[in-house]
Amino acid sequence: MNAIRTMPPLYKGAILIILSELALVTTGMIIRHLVSLGIETEMLVLARNLLALCILLPWVLRGGLRAVHTHHVGLHFARAAVGMCGMYCLFISWGHLPLAQAALIKQTAPFFIPLVAWFWLREQITPMTVLSIGIGFVGIWLILDPQDEVPWIALLALFGAALGGTAKVVIRRMRATESSVVIVFYFALFATLISAVPALLVWQTPSLLIVAWMLLMAGTATLAQLLLSKGYGYAPAGQLGPFTYASVVFAAIMGYLLWQESLSIQALFGICLVVLAGVVLMVGPRVVKRVLGRHTKI
Repeated sequence: MNAIRTMPPLYKGAILIILSELALVTTGMIIRHLVSLGIETEMLVLARNLLALCILLPWVLRGGLRAVHTHHVGLHFARAAVGMCGMYCLFISWGHLPLAQAALIKQTAPFFIPLVAWFWLREQITPMTVLSIGIGFVGIWLILDPQDEVPWIALLALFGAALGGTAKVVIRRMRATESSVVIVFYFALFATLISAVPALLVWQTPSLLIVAWMLLMAGTATLAQLLLSKGYGYAPAGQLGPFTYASVVFAAIMGYLLWQESLSIQALFGICLVVLAGVVLMVGPRVVKRVLGRHTKI
C-alpha cells in the first residue's frame, strides 16, 4: 500500500485506467453470457443502471443531499440521455460481436471527441488530429473486413462510440465543478428512469441465478466507471488515454480462451492502426508543443 501511495500521479492514474478497462471487459463477458441465455438487451440496460443506482444509494444516504448537490442538472440529464443511447449500442455489440471487435470499436470514441468539441465548443482541430482520425477509420475498415457490406451491428457499435465521445465532451464541461461520484450518481439516476420504459415493454421475470449475474454485471460496470473517473483525476487525459486500449488486449485474450475467437493478420494490423491513431491523437499535440518549444529556445 505504501508503494502505491508514493507512486507518481501518472503511474497511479495508469493503474486505475487499466483496472477500469479490465472491469469493462468483464462486464462485456457477462453481457455476452446473459444474451446467450436469451435475456433482452433492454432488461440488461435497466438492470445495469438500477443496480448501479442501488450501489450508490448508501453513499448518498450517508452524505445527505449536500453530497449530490449540483448546479448542472441539465448537463447531467443530457449526458445520461446521450450515454443511454450509447449504452444500448454498446450492449448489443458486446452481446453479438467478437469480444475484441466490440472492445476495439468502443475505443474509437476518442476519434469523435475532437469533432464533437469542434462542433459544440468550437475547439480547433489540427491537421495531425485529422490525419489520426483518418488512420483510425482505415484501421476499423480492415478489422471489419466487409465483403459485401459492413455488418449493421458493427455500424451500431460505431454509432455508440460516437455517442460515447459526445458524453465525454459533456463530462469535460462538468469536471471543473462536479466530482466523479456525483457524475456517476446522476448518470445512474437519470439512466434508470430513461431505461425503465423500454425494459417494461419486453419484461420477463428473471430467475435468481440471472439476477445474480445482473448484480455482478452492474457491479463491474459501476466499478469501471468509478475507476475511470478517479484515474483521470491523477493526470491529463492525453497521458492516460493510451492505457484505455488495454481493454482490446484483455478482450482478445478472453475471447480466444472462452469462445475460441481468433483474429486474422489483417484484423491485427487494423488494431495496430487504430491504437497508433488513438495514441497519436492523445499524445501527439503535447509532443509537438515540446519540439516547437525546443526550437523556439534555440
